[in-house]
Amino acid sequence: MLRGPDGAPTHVLVLATLAAPPRRLRGRRPRAAAPEPPPTPVTTTRATLVDAAPLAAGAGARERLDAVDPAAAGAQAVAILNRVLHLHRTAAADPWAREVALDQAIAVRVGVGAGEEVADGRWTEARELARPAARRRRAAVLRPQERLAALLGGRDAPLAAEELALRARADVAAGRTREAALQLKVALAAALHELQAWADAGDLRARLEELGALAPAVDAAAEEALRGGLDAATAAQTERALGRLEAALRARTALELG
Repeated sequence: MLRGPDGAPTHVLVLATLAAPPRRLRGRRPRAAAPEPPPTPVTTTRATLVDAAPLAAGAGARERLDAVDPAAAGAQAVAILNRVLHLHRTAAADPWAREVALDQAIAVRVGVGAGEEVADGRWTEARELARPAARRRRAAVLRPQERLAALLGGRDAPLAAEELALRARADVAAGRTREAALQLKVALAAALHELQAWADAGDLRARLEELGALAPAVDAAAEEALRGGLDAATAAQTERALGRLEAALRARTALELG
């Protein structure tokens, strides 16, 4: 049962494991493997998110389903599921527990049904949501592949600021504004140091000056995060600063790839 800030129930999350491969006993000696072994079954998890507020009697299921906005429904479901995964990671102290993206789902469905149905991942009537494919220019699709080749080939190296900025972006996307502000402070400090090597290339010097000017506000946001939650204005300011940092890191990558 998931509850909102006021303690009222909002959703029920039901997780089920499907097509799980058989578990092998621990401590057994390694066995010989066939030269061409068959594919090992992959564990699939079904997450069913049930609205805690029941439909009013007589409500038209078909009309309600037809009115669903696929993008909004998918984004809301993933946001709630990721909140649960984040809390699980904290409770279990498991750094390897990770959040998920909508594109990773095998199928996304929205439906209505009786309590005993939805608790078992079934429904009276449902719609499978078509996820619109992202339209990206071919150059934008190939650029990560070029960067990966450069990293693997030792022609480029990942920056600490890049990883830290990614973590801050994940926090922003999940609404964890305090964590985002704290992460951004370290990411910005790392970027101001690491990007100095490219200061005379392209427009990086101007970008570094911009990031330096943002540093006091980023530091202040991090201090506010230590004292408690961020207000809306500070959270928005933090996200804008993160965007400028990400832009500077992309500019550095573009220079490296030529």
